[in-house]
Amino acid sequence: MAASPRGVCAIELGARPAALRRRLHEWFPAAALVEGDPALERWTQSVVRFVDAPSRNLELPLDLRGTAFQRRVWRALRRLPPGATVTYAELARRIGRPRAARAVAGACAANPLALAVPCHRAVRGDGTVSGYRWGVERKRALLRRERAAVLRRERAAVLGTRSRAARGPRPSGAGRQRAGAPARGPGQRLPAS
Repeated sequence: MAASPRGVCAIELGARPAALRRRLHEWFPAAALVEGDPALERWTQSVVRFVDAPSRNLELPLDLRGTAFQRRVWRALRRLPPGATVTYAELARRIGRPRAARAVAGACAANPLALAVPCHRAVRGDGTVSGYRWGVERKRALLRRERAAVLRRERAAVLGTRSRAARGPRPSGAGRQRAGAPARGPGQRLPAS
């Protein structure tokens, strides 16, 4: 991960830390490598949590570095919820450039902020997964994780609704203390009237 005073400007994915550092150095040759920075560590943990459980979009302060067109594409991608996909052509229409599907794909390829700008959610016109800066298999895996997280949330919501319905309606005032009633702690009985 790389950051400027404005926010995170690069998130790289990979298994080998040395290769990741080398790539970040290629992108930012004048930057100093700082390890142990509390903000960077918090942001890195947010990325790891997102990969493990992609329940909502990754919220980090970002320093989007690209052309005006690229930034428009990246902002549109950030509005997509986890589990959703969009075709390059539809994304081009959404940003007001309906004939720029290839340019949209190019903006996705130039994205330096893996996951924070979810270009893995952009797919071909026929819905198939295509190129991804960090590998097509990784793109497929990210989409599978996101869809699984969405399904888990939906099931939990349905089960929670069913569970509440099975219990039936709560009596009026259930669980609330009556005004003027003596306070009681766990295991204490109310005095008999």
